[in-house]
Amino acid sequence: MTGKLRLGPLPKTETVRLTITVSAAVKTNLDRYAELYGKAYGEAVDAVALAPHMLAAFMERDRGFRRVRQAAAPRPAADGTSASMSAAISRTSETAGESSKPE
Repeated sequence: MTGKLRLGPLPKTETVRLTITVSAAVKTNLDRYAELYGKAYGEAVDAVALAPHMLAAFMERDRGFRRVRQAAAPRPAADGTSASMSAAISRTSETAGESSKPE
């Protein structure tokens, strides 16, 4: 019996076609992993089907990539708007307040 693999059962997802070139050694290891996957989950699967899920799992676990991705994502403000929208509203309110002051 094969032990649990890091890559779990494959989810159903929307796909986009991407063509890559890998070394013969990587292809051999992908094929071996696919074979072990089939034994572990009782479902024959091709290495080509596993590769996108392996890449996604790798990127999800990469701490540096996750930090950059989270820093680039807009953060919601307390009122549910994005932080950039709140800043724009604040600047607009300040500008409007300045122009409405009596001189």
